[in-house]
Amino acid sequence: MTGGTTSVGALARRFPFRIGFTMLLVLVEAGAELLFPLAIGLAIDGLIRGDTAGLVLLGALGAGSLIVGSARRCYDTRAYGAIYAVVAAELATAEHARGTPVSAIAARTTLLGELVEFFENSMPMVISAAIGIVGTLAILAGIDVRVFVASLGLLAVVVVVYAATASTNLRLTKGANDEFELQVAVLETRNACAARRHFGNIVGWNRRLSDLETLNFFVIYLGALALPVYSPIVVVGAPDPRYGVVFAAVMYVFQYIEAVLGLPLFLQQVVRLHEITRRL
Repeated sequence: MTGGTTSVGALARRFPFRIGFTMLLVLVEAGAELLFPLAIGLAIDGLIRGDTAGLVLLGALGAGSLIVGSARRCYDTRAYGAIYAVVAAELATAEHARGTPVSAIAARTTLLGELVEFFENSMPMVISAAIGIVGTLAILAGIDVRVFVASLGLLAVVVVVYAATASTNLRLTKGANDEFELQVAVLETRNACAARRHFGNIVGWNRRLSDLETLNFFVIYLGALALPVYSPIVVVGAPDPRYGVVFAAVMYVFQYIEAVLGLPLFLQQVVRLHEITRRL
């Protein structure tokens, strides 16, 4: 396997059925989760009227989500484990043929594991977050346009903050990976000073990445604090508000904030995968 074929896109093209099937299950599961607050709201309004149809719908939605989610997690482990076994062996063989030092090969097979792990663990969260953000915005637009506009404003803050820090993030990630590739070679020297310096450098790179992430989170969270305060006031103040709809709106706002605050983690992962792909 060459560097040109070791990427998220290349793995998706090479194993389309295994990865595609898991992504399909993720879409179904994320769609069901998106509908939960709305189903709860409908069930509340229905029970107030003495109608249990909404409650039945909520139970069916929960059962379906449980079955699909369990099936996906069971299948994921087997599918991605098999993919990693194939591509890691190919990568190691190709790097041996090029005369790459064992220390670099060991580091790169570990980094390749992160690439495969992205599909198994991070990609489902990315898809769920994307569906959650887009779907929640659509539902909030139907409930109250003012809440929808305020939610878009929070998303804009996230985009601006991470666009401004993207180059710094990539530079720090590259530095951390450069140091990580030296690990086996440093340990083989059996030099205590070199080992302390190496691990100190790793800690330093990780600390700088953490500081950047903390700064970004702080700025974004300031915007997130205002949304759950503003939204209930607006929805409750609407003419003839329904209790179930108000409850659903509040749940969607908190669900949206959770998804938006999770975006930084996904963006950091994308930056890291981009740097890993270039390295491999």
